[in-house]
This record gives sequence, structure tokens and C-alpha cells, in this order.
Amino acid sequence: MWTLSGFADEISPELSVQCEVLNGLGIAHIEVRSAWNTNVLDLDDEQLAAVAAQLRDSAIQTSSIGSPIGKISVADDFDEHLRRFDRALQVAEVLEAPYIRIFSFYYPDGDEPKQHRDEVLRRLSTLAERAAGRDVVLLHENEKKIYGDLPERCLDIIESVGSPNLKIAWDAANFVQCGISPFPEAFELLRPHLEYVQIKDALLADQRVVVAGAGDGGVVETMRALKADGFDGFFSMEPHLSKAGPAGGFSGIELFQQATNAFVAILEQENIPYR
Repeated sequence: MWTLSGFADEISPELSVQCEVLNGLGIAHIEVRSAWNTNVLDLDDEQLAAVAAQLRDSAIQTSSIGSPIGKISVADDFDEHLRRFDRALQVAEVLEAPYIRIFSFYYPDGDEPKQHRDEVLRRLSTLAERAAGRDVVLLHENEKKIYGDLPERCLDIIESVGSPNLKIAWDAANFVQCGISPFPEAFELLRPHLEYVQIKDALLADQRVVVAGAGDGGVVETMRALKADGFDGFFSMEPHLSKAGPAGGFSGIELFQQATNAFVAILEQENIPYR
């Protein structure tokens, strides 16, 4: 039984509206990225308690913390970022999230990624070590223009860090926007480490984000392959249909519903049970 979730701040900055729309779509999980126009890691303890209460009242559980950890330059101060990561661990505990999404750091324009490999791996190894012993797994997302934006570097990260606390969050649209056709080559390369799926699609021609199945992300083929090998996990709606940027995206109520309906149609077409 596959489980739907979503970056509900793409619906509205108001958490109550986020929950209302998720309830209406039958989605019982949320990937918490922001509420009230405030990043989840910047919410104070009182606000975080209010998030937890709203989710309980709405019968919604947390699938992941959509954190911005690792979305800084590889040259930026890491000690300060570690303190931010410690907050992410606290937030995950309060919201009972089994996952925290992270990234593998931007590198300066004009540099070769391999120049920064050792430092990226050192930082990600530190994060994984800090998560060890906690009931949480870090999910590396293949964001554009970070070290781990291409499939081969994603694989290098996971294998080199070698921690059970670091796995792959699959984002087909991000690969497309890097000029990669994700299926089957990238999928087969990363499938052994694939733990979580983010649902958005994009076009190779102009990198425009579209609903699942309408782009070049191989979404239908990927769902068939995951069904065939028995994958059982979260599928998190991240439509980005209205706007997208380094801090995230936005769709609004209607476009979020449209994106969810498009993905659900694929699941039903492929006779894949979901909740």
C-alpha cells in the first residue's frame, strides 16, 4: 500500500488551509517545509507545538521534514549549519517524522564538482553520524546545481558515506532540469538506495514543470518498476506549478489538486493501491 504525502505549503502559507485541502484529497501525511511563511526550522517552540496540535486535530501524520539542510555553499560556515541541523533533529522528533530531507551543498560557479567532493562527503558524513541512534533517516534530494545533482554523484554520496541513516529521495523533475532522462538509467543506478519519492515532472525542452506523466521524467515507467519490485513507501506531492525557486515552490489550491489528481490517475491506471 503506497502512501501519499505532500509539501502542503504549496497549497497555502496557512497551516489550517494546508490540512483542510489534504483532508479533502484523502492525503493523511504531510511533508512539513513551512507554515505561516516561516521555514519549519525557524518556527519557535510555541509555533512548533501549534503545528503538532493542528496535525493531530486534522488526523495528519508527518512523512518527512522538508528541511533546507545542505542548501548552502560548500564554502559557507558548517558549524553554524550543524546547529541548524540539530534543530531539524528536534523538529523531526516533535512532529514524529521518520525522515529529514537534505541536500549536498552548492559549489561556486565555474568550479568542477570534483574539487569539492571531499568536503561534501565530510559534511554529509557528519550529518549522518549526528543522526545515528535516532529514529530518523536523512534523504538526499538531487536538487539542481548542488554537488549531488547528477545520478552518478548521488550514488557516490550514498556509497561513500555508507550510512544506514542516509538514503535517496527521488525527484525525477530535478534530473530532467539537469538534462537527464531519469528512466531507466538513473533509476536503475539509484534504485538500491531509493527510499522516498517526490512527485513532480518536467520537460527536457524548456525545463518547465508539469503534472506527473506529462513530462520527460518517466513517471509512469518508474511507478511500474517500483510496483514490480515491491516498493512500499511515501510519494510526496511537490507540484511547483505556479512558481519555483531555491527556497521551494508554490502551486495554490487548484493546481495542487490538479497535480494530485494526475498522479492518482496514474496509480489507478496501473492498479496500484494507495492511501
